[in-house]
Amino acid sequence: MRSNLLLMQEDQVTVWKNCLKTIREHVGEQAFNTWFAPIKPLRLVNKTLTIQVPSQFFYEWLEEHFVYVLRKAIDAEIGLDGQLEYSVVVDNGDQKNKPVAIKLPTAPNGTTKPSNGSSRNRRYQEPSSDYKGPFSFPEMEELKVETNLNDKYSFDSYIEGDCNRLARSAGFAVSQNPGSTSFNPLMIYGGVGLGKTHLVQAIGNEIKRKQGHQFVVYVSSEKFTSQFIEALKNNNVQKFTNFYLQVDALILDDVQFLAGKEKTQEIFFHIFNHLQQSGKQIIMTSDCPPRDLHGLTERLLSRFKWGLTADLQTPDFETRIAIIERKLQAEGLALPFEVVEYLAYNVDTNIRELEGILISLVAHSSLDKREISLSLAKDILKNIIQNNIPEVDIDLIIKTVSRHYNVSLPDLKSKTRKKEVVVPRQIAMYFAKEYTQHSLKAIGYHFGGRDHATVIHACRSVQEQIKVSPDFSAEIKSLQNQLQGKKPRH
Repeated sequence: MRSNLLLMQEDQVTVWKNCLKTIREHVGEQAFNTWFAPIKPLRLVNKTLTIQVPSQFFYEWLEEHFVYVLRKAIDAEIGLDGQLEYSVVVDNGDQKNKPVAIKLPTAPNGTTKPSNGSSRNRRYQEPSSDYKGPFSFPEMEELKVETNLNDKYSFDSYIEGDCNRLARSAGFAVSQNPGSTSFNPLMIYGGVGLGKTHLVQAIGNEIKRKQGHQFVVYVSSEKFTSQFIEALKNNNVQKFTNFYLQVDALILDDVQFLAGKEKTQEIFFHIFNHLQQSGKQIIMTSDCPPRDLHGLTERLLSRFKWGLTADLQTPDFETRIAIIERKLQAEGLALPFEVVEYLAYNVDTNIRELEGILISLVAHSSLDKREISLSLAKDILKNIIQNNIPEVDIDLIIKTVSRHYNVSLPDLKSKTRKKEVVVPRQIAMYFAKEYTQHSLKAIGYHFGGRDHATVIHACRSVQEQIKVSPDFSAEIKSLQNQLQGKKPRH
């Protein structure tokens, strides 16, 4: 035990640093990093050491489970009459408002501080033989084993495109340095079937691969809620909470399902605060941006906005082709490119539906013993997404225009600027825009990889010619009749 004179000369940082040396000898490395590393020493006055802890729950856990080791550390560094005072952060504040903390004076033996302030006769006591550490709770052991990550989800199998580039780049950065980037929390949002779960699971798997010692947990909001309800029924709420406090990277899928569940939101709020303040990574998904989430408390929504929010959009035509080809490669399958192209054109809602139709196509081919062809693909799509199939597709438009003007299909898609080819090509682009639901970029891709500006120019040229040339207008009407007499969308 140090002399009073020496103690007076030391500041709170030095004293707490020495306390940590004693504490480290009596707790495991994970427990030390979780419960003691985040603590900040604030001051040392009259043998009372004030330490700041991130939350009320944090304080309560220390008092319930680590009193004995705190007593030993205080005895060694300050003396038997040393005192410990907690400063508990209850609001982290923002740029305008300072963090708010409350003081909780306590004797280091875990009992309420006596009125005379004396704890001279108290001694450090070793824990009883049946004492269980904060990470020993058999009732939830199965959660510790199951990180719920699926190995098939990886960054290698996640196709990057304009629709997801920001989210994928941020996710990869997080996987390389979890908890150490400004993307904490990382919120990924987007519609159904756009790859949210794939991306966040890829992040989790990459963290496990690169940071093998880190504890990563993926859980859906529904499962998290059911676990919490079960913990409430069995009086295991503290153990439930502690399980999630020990993770290094928490991935919560479909956070919108926490809406209206006040108690679950409250417990997640405390877990979120502790993990974020302890430098642990938080990753979430949602079907909409935080500003559009309803039924969640304002304090929770505000924390969702602390890091980065990135959206996933519907994949464009090129990305859909890449997704199909990657899926075929993974399954060891090969399809004619015209079939791949047809699927990419006609299924533009989400990735999940695209993969489902691909599986259905392969299954029908196998069961019916038919070769996978464009004809089979059209039959399958009519049965599955009948309402989404354009009445006139680009394939029919190109063939009709090519036959009408006696221009070969390769010439129609070529780079040549001969008038006898340019005009039919522009007409075909015009009909593709009028009759189909495809984007300008997708249409241009079908005509030799031209950009959307070229398609816009082609459509305007045709429209202008229709206005000024009766013969040209009649020719367009004739082509419309050839296209099965279908009325255009506009």
